[in-house]
Amino acid sequence: MQIDTAKLTAIGAITFLFGNDELRDRFLSLSGLSPDDIRNNIEKVDFLESVLDFFIQFEPDLIALAEHQNIPPEDIILAWRALGGGKGQEW
Repeated sequence: MQIDTAKLTAIGAITFLFGNDELRDRFLSLSGLSPDDIRNNIEKVDFLESVLDFFIQFEPDLIALAEHQNIPPEDIILAWRALGGGKGQEW
């Protein structure tokens, strides 16, 4: 997957995340980030990768995001990998 496509997928995930109070609150709680931190890091590849990682860690959230973006869940995983997710891990 191209990096630009992966970034767009992650931006769509952020939009979905902040459109859902429960997901947003869980993400903020688990990440320890504030909304200001997110605004300041929104263009950083490692931050975008971490947002996709959040969804990948819980399959129901991954499926919900995929359905929202009208893409297969595998595309979200490909975007995560294109942004650096999974480096150093054996698959």
